[in-house]
Amino acid sequence: MTEPLLDPDSSREYLRDWKGRVDRAAAATQAMADRLGDLRISAVDGNGLVEVTIDSGGVLIDVRFTERIQRVAPDVVSRAVMTALGIARRKVAAVGKEIIDETLGPGSAAGRVIEDQLRGVADE
Repeated sequence: MTEPLLDPDSSREYLRDWKGRVDRAAAATQAMADRLGDLRISAVDGNGLVEVTIDSGGVLIDVRFTERIQRVAPDVVSRAVMTALGIARRKVAAVGKEIIDETLGPGSAAGRVIEDQLRGVADE
């Protein structure tokens, strides 16, 4: 009896299957990267003073202030910005995990690494 990988037909079939798995993993990884790259999350502080928008890396894209900031001290506005930023970063981590699970599947080793990076953004 011939070993499966020593048999030419079995070897070719094994390599075709392996290439198919690699191609599917690459496509899923690209889909995940595209979705994370397009991700924009907005959040408002609890007092409705400010709305921030960030990207998947936690980088601030936009800040919008409401007229209500005119009635509060500057340090209150500063705290409102930081609060909204924290909310947005936690949302990025949660939405990013959903994207990873949908594209790479829950429990993916690569997905766990990326989830750790997103959690790091949330913790900043």
